[in-house]
Amino acid sequence: MQAQAFWIIQPGVGEIRSETLPPLDNGQVRVRALYSAVSRGTETLVFQGRVPPSQYERMRAPFQEGDFPAPVKYGYSSVGEVTAGPSEWLGKRVFCLYPHQTVYQVPITAVTPLPADLPPARAVLAANLETAVNGVWDLAPRIGDRIAVIGAGTVGVLVALLCRRIMGCTVQLLDINPAKAAVASQLGLEFGLPEAAERDFDGVIHASAAPAGLALALALAGFEATVLELSWYGDQPVPLPLGEDFHSRRLTLRSSQVSAVSPAQRDRWTHQRRLQLTLELLRDPAFDPVINAECDFAALPQTLAELARGPSATLCQRIRYPD
Repeated sequence: MQAQAFWIIQPGVGEIRSETLPPLDNGQVRVRALYSAVSRGTETLVFQGRVPPSQYERMRAPFQEGDFPAPVKYGYSSVGEVTAGPSEWLGKRVFCLYPHQTVYQVPITAVTPLPADLPPARAVLAANLETAVNGVWDLAPRIGDRIAVIGAGTVGVLVALLCRRIMGCTVQLLDINPAKAAVASQLGLEFGLPEAAERDFDGVIHASAAPAGLALALALAGFEATVLELSWYGDQPVPLPLGEDFHSRRLTLRSSQVSAVSPAQRDRWTHQRRLQLTLELLRDPAFDPVINAECDFAALPQTLAELARGPSATLCQRIRYPD
């Protein structure tokens, strides 16, 4: 069985490579990819070779091949159809934390069936939405809270959508790129540029991956509020204005990372239960506008290079695979 996979062959350069799959083992399924998605924040840092050596092991994706900085096969949001394996799995549409590849083989335990009414094209949001769910658990907003979300990328927008559904909560989504206003409007989110931001929020979620955005988050937080950091900066140093009124306002700066279930839920929730919740949430078509760019798998090397160059209006970049 032949497959094609996307590899980063050196920082800033990717290519499609052919691979030969071994015979299918017992307890495995073969999956034909239908769609995958680029997790833009992490994958562009990986593409640029900006994973710090101290994080090489921690940042490995579940089915990554190769090593940082390159050559490396990296990614973790694939949706496909089972074409071989136990008979009860044949034809099932599944989500898997697998890199960008046309066909792949994994243990049955590595795939999660999609709900019957969840379109595979929307299910590629699962990895990012799971990050957002974990982030909301970490912030633990209360009924009626005023929340600011800084950074209108995929994760930031998804967090804003989740928080807005909490009864009485108001959410302001902030980004330096005015082009993000159109998508925010489609999603029913209040959008603003940083200079127009309000102050004294009950909670602030930062997801812009820019040091200036985190400094803004500290400035917008109200007395004894929590600033939740969802960004990953790779090898970029992050200076913070902790000498101003950070202490007098008794602010809390907290990190959130999806690899560990939020402490508030950890006693009862496994990673699998959290993923199943995420897929159930994605049955709602209200999430569709978050996926606002799509390309063919063959174009992925060029597309990822373009995404890595800088700001754009793209939120979730979906990859479409050949039939």
